[in-house]
Formats: sequence, C-alpha cells, structure tokens
Amino acid sequence: QVQLVESGGKLVQAGGSLRLSCAASGRTFSNYAMGWFRQAPGKEREFVAAISWNGYTTYYADSVKGRFTISRDNAKNTVYLQMNSLKPEDTAVYYCAASTVIGTKVSEYAYWGQGTQVTVSS
Repeated sequence: QVQLVESGGKLVQAGGSLRLSCAASGRTFSNYAMGWFRQAPGKEREFVAAISWNGYTTYYADSVKGRFTISRDNAKNTVYLQMNSLKPEDTAVYYCAASTVIGTKVSEYAYWGQGTQVTVSS
C-alpha cells in the first residue's frame, strides 16, 4: 500500500502560480512513477503530468505543457507540481497517484490521494 496526501491547493488569480505537493508513505516511494490528474465539476478525471521513478522521464498534457512542471524528491518521498500562468480552466480538484510504470491513463495508477482544490479566478 502507498498512502498519498496532497497539499497546496487554494484560490489564486489568473496568471498566478501555485506549487502542489504530494507526500507519500508506505512502500518505497522510489519504486513508483507518479502522476498528477485533475477533475473539474461535471467532467471526467484527466491526466496532467507524470514522472518516472528516477525523474528522468516526464509527460505532460498539451493543455499544461510549458506552464506546469512536475518534479520529485525521493529523499523526501514527495512529488511536486509547479503551476505557472494559471488560467480559470485549470480550476479543478488535483490528485496525485502512484503507479509501477509511468503512464497517462487513470486506469494505470493503483494508488490515489484524496485531492486538493485549486480555484483560479478570472
């Protein structure tokens, strides 16, 4: 089992920045690829970004490429999502997730956090 706890979500104005954190506990964090997903009201959960176990490989959704950066610190068992140039359409609950292989699909991730709300006002 891997337990994941997200933090850092809040209300921010359009154009602003936020950094989300996801702290992991349980099994060895460095064994897992990590992903960030988001879900807006009335919409399906969608992929945002993913990072391999060693941080060498990253994937991004087209909608966030160039604005968001995923990173990880295996010594701290934490994955981050730096979000810049935020837009109102980035408003959603953001979830981190763990998988044995890096991927972009919800179904590829076995462990999930409870989510953190990000609201971007225009």
